[in-house]
Amino acid sequence: MPDAFADLVGQDEAVDTLRRAAAAAAAVLRTPQEAVSGADPGAGMTHAWIFTGPPGSGRSVAARAFAAALQCEHGTGCGQCPGCHTTLAGTHADVRLVVPDGLSIGVNEMRALVLRAASTPSGGRWQVVIIEDADRLTEAAGNALLKAVEEPPPRTVFLLCTPSTHPDDISVTIRSRCRVVPLVQPAADAVAEVLVRRDGIAPDVARWAAAATQGHVGRARRLAGDPQARARREAVLAVPRRLTSVGAAFDAASALIEAAEAEAEAAVVEIDAAERAALETALGAGGTGRGAASAARGSAGQLKDLERRQKSRATRAQRDALDRALVDLAAFYRDALTMAMGAPVPPVHTDTAELADAGARSWQAEGALRRLEAVLACRTAIEANVKPRIAVEAMMLALWKG
Repeated sequence: MPDAFADLVGQDEAVDTLRRAAAAAAAVLRTPQEAVSGADPGAGMTHAWIFTGPPGSGRSVAARAFAAALQCEHGTGCGQCPGCHTTLAGTHADVRLVVPDGLSIGVNEMRALVLRAASTPSGGRWQVVIIEDADRLTEAAGNALLKAVEEPPPRTVFLLCTPSTHPDDISVTIRSRCRVVPLVQPAADAVAEVLVRRDGIAPDVARWAAAATQGHVGRARRLAGDPQARARREAVLAVPRRLTSVGAAFDAASALIEAAEAEAEAAVVEIDAAERAALETALGAGGTGRGAASAARGSAGQLKDLERRQKSRATRAQRDALDRALVDLAAFYRDALTMAMGAPVPPVHTDTAELADAGARSWQAEGALRRLEAVLACRTAIEANVKPRIAVEAMMLALWKG
C-alpha cells in the first residue's frame, strides 16, 4: 500500500519519530487545544522542526512526508487520502515550500512567508512551511523567521532542512526552539531498491548508480536515467589521467568550469525564458494606445529585478553542478587512498577502479591523501565565495604536483 514515507530511504528511526509526532498532532486536532507550542517535544508534536543530514540523506523528502502526515485525514501519512496526495504533489493549499533559486533566501521573501503562514488553515488541519536549504537564510531573514518560531501562530508548523545544526548552517537561537531529526546516509542497497521499485531502473544499473553516488538518492536517479549525466561524470573521472603538465592542468580546469556552466545554463534557460515572457505579458508588452509607452518605461525596474534573480539562480546552478563534479573527483581519490592503504572497502567508482589502483601504486597513501585534500579544499573555497575558476585552477595544479 502506498505510504507518505515510502521514499525516505534507510531512515527507520526518523520515520518512527515522525509517525508518532503526526499521531500526536492528529490528537491535538481532536481536542480544543489551538496550538502545539506547549506540547512535550520528547513525546510527540511541536511547532518547529529541523531536518539535518548529509547530502542525499533525504532532508527535503522527510519534510514533505511529514507535512503529508500532518495533513493526512487519518493522521498516519497513508499516502492515499487527498491531504497526503496533494501535499506530496506540491498542490496543497496549506503547505508552502520555499526552495531558494539563488545563493540565499532574503528577508523580504521570509517576511511574506511568515505573514502568509499566520493565516488559518483552509483545510482545518495545519499550516505547514517547509524551507529547503535553510542554511541559505540571510541574517535578516533568519531574524524574521526567529520571531515567528518564538511566537508561533496557532496550528502553524515550520520544517527547516539544513546540513547540520552548526551555527554556520542555522542560528543557535532558531536551533534552540526546534526539534532536530537527524538523518543518516542511506545504504547503497537501499537506494538501489528504491530506484528499481519507484523508477523502474534495471537492478544492475541501479546498484551501480547507487554506489557511484555514495547513496545520494537524487544523484543516483539522475545518473541512472540521464545519458548526459553519465557523460559528464566520465569526463570528470578522466581528469586524473589528463594532468600531465601545467598547461594540461589549466586546460582541465577550463573544461571543468565550462562543463558546469553549460549544465547550469541548460537547467535554467527554459525557466528564465518562461518567467520573462510571463512578466512582459503581465506588464502589457506589445500593447498599444494611451498609456502603453509610460507602462513600458515603468516596467524596466521590474525586468531588471527579474534579471538579477535569474543571474543569482544561474550562479547557484553552476556551483551545484561544479560541486557534483568535485564530489565525483573526491571519490576517485578516496578509492586510490583506500587501495594504497589496503583498506577492506569496495571502491565508489567501480568503472575506474583500475585507474585508481594504478594511482595508488604510483602516489602511495600520502600522495593520494594530498590529492583528496586538494579536492576538498576546492569545495571549501567555493563555499567561501572564492571565484570558482581560481579555486579549480589551484586544485588542478595541486593535483598535478601531488
